[in-house]
Formats: sequence, C-alpha cells, structure tokens
Amino acid sequence: MNIIQIKPLPNWMLAIVAEDGREGLLDVRPYLQYEAFQPLRDHAEFVKVSNGGYFVEWACGADLSADTIEARWRVVERV
Repeated sequence: MNIIQIKPLPNWMLAIVAEDGREGLLDVRPYLQYEAFQPLRDHAEFVKVSNGGYFVEWACGADLSADTIEARWRVVERV
C-alpha cells in the first residue's frame, strides 16, 4: 500500500487515503504503551505526523509501515 494522504484526528486516530482510493481509520492508541510512541501521548506531538508514502513517522522516531497500517486499519466507505 502506498499512502497518499494522512490526517491526524482527535483520540489518536489517523485518517488515511491509499493510492488505490481506499480510505480508512487507524487507532494509534494501542501503540502508545511502547517506549518509542510515548511522546505521542502529547496530542500536540501526535498531530505532527508526516507521510513517507510507505510509512508514517513522527519526529520522536516512532513510525508505522504501510503494511502494519493496512493490517490494522478500518476501511471506511466514501460519503
């Protein structure tokens, strides 16, 4: 999966659009227990997510691959 758009939402959710047009939501809260993701408990840091195409990353060094996202996101229908 290639990520073309990512938008941080309240409650540590990411809205994601894939290159093939699929859209989904990923809940990042389960990752906040891990050391690399702990800085993201501050929502001001969480919203600074950047899109690497095949991954998303934050300045603290935390990242999630597109494969991980695809395995765990919830695909939503376009409205």
